Amino acid sequence: MKDIFQLNLRHLDALLVTGRSGSMSAAAREVNLSQPALAQAIAKMERVLGERLFDRLPDGAAPTAAGKVMMVRVNRALRYLVHGGRLVRRSARLAPLPHIERRVTMVQLRALIAVEGNSSYVQASELTGLSQPAVHRAVRELQDILGMDLFVRVGRIVRPTDVASRFVRFARLMLAELRAGVEEIGAMSTGEAGRVIVGILPSARAIFFSELLARFTTAHVSAAVKVVEAPYRELLTSLRQGDIDLIIGARRNPSPHREVVQEELYDDDPVVVGRTGHPLQGKTQLELPDLLAYPWVISAPGIPLRTKWEQIFLSRGVEPPRLRIECGSVLVTRGLLLQGDWLALISRDQFLFEHRAGTLTEIGDLGKELRRGIALTRRRDWMPTPLQADFVRRTHALARERREGVV
Repeated sequence: MKDIFQLNLRHLDALLVTGRSGSMSAAAREVNLSQPALAQAIAKMERVLGERLFDRLPDGAAPTAAGKVMMVRVNRALRYLVHGGRLVRRSARLAPLPHIERRVTMVQLRALIAVEGNSSYVQASELTGLSQPAVHRAVRELQDILGMDLFVRVGRIVRPTDVASRFVRFARLMLAELRAGVEEIGAMSTGEAGRVIVGILPSARAIFFSELLARFTTAHVSAAVKVVEAPYRELLTSLRQGDIDLIIGARRNPSPHREVVQEELYDDDPVVVGRTGHPLQGKTQLELPDLLAYPWVISAPGIPLRTKWEQIFLSRGVEPPRLRIECGSVLVTRGLLLQGDWLALISRDQFLFEHRAGTLTEIGDLGKELRRGIALTRRRDWMPTPLQADFVRRTHALARERREGVV
């Protein structure tokens, strides 16, 4: 993967202007560079990207196929940067900053993101390879450009201000667009280059997601899939700032944020599970006293399945039993079920192998009140690469097969 931090923001702006005007000389005047300097800037970008971006013509310059792809991504990237700068300036009641893309540098943004993510100039230096004085200088320069403080020191750590966190999100979105452009250009020459980053929740980790990965990697032998497992709030934050491409897991109702879209995949019916030989095994119908008589292991509050579990009792006019263990890990939950007469709500897929091995069993099905939707969540303004778009298409195709009983 090419290092996008080798790209120069001012040069990217120049690329965009050149493509729109079709003229090196006109673009040079607009971005305030000499024509030789502009030609050198574009040549450097072509070396970094490994592709020719413009065909030089007697009467101007015409973007190549790679150039057109990069123009689209650069346009989206710079829009994120401009929008982020506008928002933070407005929050401080400062006048808009014209052409922020020609004022800030990649070094400044890289330093900002590293310090914000690690709360430390020392760790930011180690992460970026920049010296500590260079990191301090880059952050200070960016503060001067934006006209506001970005960090406050608390003991040995530095904490980002709200302004810094808000601006970092748009800087990350900008970088995500540039990475997408680099991947698309790479795919034009290699045919299969690229990566999909998927946030996955326990409700979709088992059979469905494994089958999806197998199919996708068979179809795209050179592509990479990075799977990120984390609590939902962390995944949502990563999605909104472009660090992951999509989330697959239980649908949230209402939608967690106006910036994201949830696309329905299939319905999942969790069931009551216990060890083989549990006292409730074989009972034809579970009654309320049965549900209250044994200890439960359930995920923490705020998780859709926890809410549905609580509703089982509240709808029958009783308080949910006190939980001795709250656990969102399916692996830990399955292990605990084997140690005693515990009960849990688990999707059938998630204990399939233990069921086949005869160690765990379905105690009972409490009906449609536990049904939950599994969804693919993405940013509303996300523009996937062709590879990412195919991953989404295959996700929906597999979900359709599951709904129709094909798999």
